[in-house]
Amino acid sequence: MSRLKELERFGQSVWIDFIRRSLLTGGGLEQLVREDGVKGLTSNPAIFEKAIGSGAEYQAPLAAAARLGDVDPERVYERIAIEDIRMAADQIHPVFEASGRRDGFVSLEVSPKLAYDTGRTVAEAHRLWEAVQRPNLMIKVPATPAGIPAIERLISDGINVNVTLLFAVPMYASVAEAYIRGLESRILAGRPVKSLASVASFFVSRIDGNIDAQLELRAQALPDSQRQKLLELRAKAAIANAKLAYEHYRNVIGSPRWKKLTAHGAHAQRLLWASTSTKNPAYPDTLYVDQLIGPETVNTIPPATLDAFRDHGRLEPTLERGLAEAKSTLDAIAAAGISLEAVTGQLLDEGVKLFEDAFDRLLEAVSRARQAA
Repeated sequence: MSRLKELERFGQSVWIDFIRRSLLTGGGLEQLVREDGVKGLTSNPAIFEKAIGSGAEYQAPLAAAARLGDVDPERVYERIAIEDIRMAADQIHPVFEASGRRDGFVSLEVSPKLAYDTGRTVAEAHRLWEAVQRPNLMIKVPATPAGIPAIERLISDGINVNVTLLFAVPMYASVAEAYIRGLESRILAGRPVKSLASVASFFVSRIDGNIDAQLELRAQALPDSQRQKLLELRAKAAIANAKLAYEHYRNVIGSPRWKKLTAHGAHAQRLLWASTSTKNPAYPDTLYVDQLIGPETVNTIPPATLDAFRDHGRLEPTLERGLAEAKSTLDAIAAAGISLEAVTGQLLDEGVKLFEDAFDRLLEAVSRARQAA
């Protein structure tokens, strides 16, 4: 059996952080579901930019747009994206039904240019939800201060939400609270919650990228014995941070408040590990899968990391181990003068900017491809 499929034994669902037309038309997604137990897909502007900007698989829809005289690249992109999302949602719908609507989702992101505008985020999410018309769609909303009330409103309105760009445990706590408030509001209005789902996408590898660089810079000024001790903290912050987020999740679903919601059929908002490819080639290429295996979680894995874990990933229940050590690790990083709060705030801003830039490149790629079609 595939190592990826065996993650089911530990209560973890594998989603793939990838989408493109050839995956859907060539049987690739169905194979991943059948052989590896893949249970969902996520997308973002960077993924669509690479898909549309390379290869010939989008020539037909681009040529059709050219024939219609459609020169708005955002409208052309959206038409293509919605078609891909619908195809993916239909192909993975059996997983959606078999899992009791816990898995089998496909995610589509609101424009990152709306990340700091609550009202427009809500309106855009509603528009995309109505355009796709699939019950196993999740709308991705970033965990910015403006995104938190949008999440609550969308859950209350009955729209599945994938909360993205989560880096900090306090912000995750705000997201979990927004999800609960949205459910409570919906129940108070006499509306059902059984069909609603949400995940909180907690980003991992970028934490280490930032903190490791600071550790190495500070280590340069230390004596050898202290330098080595500080450098031993590398590649540990992200996992430790994720474990503390999971501790908060367990506290939430164990609370009396949550128990009242489960009586109405509410599903827990699972933590989803995102950004799980290893950015530093010195680290194991399956690090952020191996170390985050635990129940009631999702790991959304890019194709290269998916292949690596299938080949040599470690199957152990690692997520619930070493919580005290995780806290000690973050205490040691703080004692070195590195503020995790400052790092996560910076990463959120950088993440929004990264996706804004990817969205701009995506529209440029659509324009070029449409003209060439």
